[in-house]
Amino acid sequence: MEKVIVDNIDTLSKFGTSFQKKIITSLLFRKTFLQTIFDILDPKIFDSEADRWLVNNIKNYFLEFKKSPTLEALKIIIEDLDNDILKTSVIHNLKEVYNSREATDLEFVEKTILEFCRNQTLKNAILKSVDLLQIGEYEQIKAVIDGAMKAGTVAELGHDYIKSVLSRYEESARTTVKTPWDVINEVMDGGLGKGELGVIVAPAGIGKTWMLQCIGNGCIKKGLTAVHYTLELNQSYVGLRYDTILTGIPTANLKYSIEEVEKQVNKLSGNLIIKHYPTKSASVQTLSAHLSQLEIQSIIPDIVIVDYADILRDTSGIKEYRLALGNIYEDLRGLAGEMDVPIWTASQANRSALEEDVIEADKVAEAYSKVMTADFIMSVSRKATDKIANTGRVHVIKNRFGIDGVTYPANINTNVGTIEIFEGNSWQGKEQTNKMDSDEMLTGFLKNKYDDFKTSEKKLEGFE
Repeated sequence: MEKVIVDNIDTLSKFGTSFQKKIITSLLFRKTFLQTIFDILDPKIFDSEADRWLVNNIKNYFLEFKKSPTLEALKIIIEDLDNDILKTSVIHNLKEVYNSREATDLEFVEKTILEFCRNQTLKNAILKSVDLLQIGEYEQIKAVIDGAMKAGTVAELGHDYIKSVLSRYEESARTTVKTPWDVINEVMDGGLGKGELGVIVAPAGIGKTWMLQCIGNGCIKKGLTAVHYTLELNQSYVGLRYDTILTGIPTANLKYSIEEVEKQVNKLSGNLIIKHYPTKSASVQTLSAHLSQLEIQSIIPDIVIVDYADILRDTSGIKEYRLALGNIYEDLRGLAGEMDVPIWTASQANRSALEEDVIEADKVAEAYSKVMTADFIMSVSRKATDKIANTGRVHVIKNRFGIDGVTYPANINTNVGTIEIFEGNSWQGKEQTNKMDSDEMLTGFLKNKYDDFKTSEKKLEGFE
């Protein structure tokens, strides 16, 4: 590809000299504007040498003292100028700048120059991307463009702890999205918050996807918007499983109850977007790009579900799987912060966890860094006997917002998408615990299943 040489410095000539003086007025007398435009304002875009000198010295002063220079400070700096012609011109221009401080269109001037400088920054980023494209650094292109898109935004300076005592109590410190389980919301101090990463850990075939879908279903029933990324099941089948959770009808039987499904779906006040990517074909950057596309169409998610992070593609170039997996989780939590949305995902537990009563952090597969990165982690354990009895144990491995190390009995019936988690000392919790501990109850479950099988077998007698 032949490289095109472009002069990437545009000037402010089309706006006129008065407009340029008002820009300098805002730099001197409106500190927030100077903070916002500081990084993207190039003095070279001004027409006159005197204006370029003023802008350059205002920026230098701000860089050192973190405030705009006073007129007295500028006069002292001007006195050091050796060029008498430039000195005269600077003094003349500074008088015009001072006289413009009461102008009624300063906000318009600021908005216009910010847009101009952002466009300039984006153009430079596109030119840089051409070089990155030639050497195959595709993922870096997105980072360069994203940085340019964020340029010139108003900086949030943070929470002033000393001055903001009352404000901490006037509004919640965390805006959370609840799970369908009250006992989990309680230990999480309300649910998963914006910018936070929650992880469900379990061996294969235990019900991680069902739990993620229950979280999504709970959100759309409350009028929220959920985006569900699936990297294993196709998006239509994931939709069918949401139908099962909503109606209680087994997925295989839904085709006989389409009217009931439509009736229940039409009651929902929220929105659900399901997007499928083949295993290892999508990276966190892919998800970010898709969320940006949704934003363009005014679809702003309240929660994002990724099923599941272990089979996303790492773009860091790290060859060791353990380290690459840790990088994926760091990027995913970074995406939660960037999009200001809670993200739920799932992770595999080691094969040795299959017959564990409680799955602890040491059973998280491959990379312990997943545990370090996530804000909340809960595991789900179900032995073979639990699958028969529709029971299970949910254990809080990590919790930044409250207690951890606690285990709750659960009713888990993946046939109809029912997952309930109880306090251990509640009557429902005791009932589930008794089911898990009772050999007699297990024998009864097995007998009932055998009786059902024999009944079905008799009905088929005589039909070849």
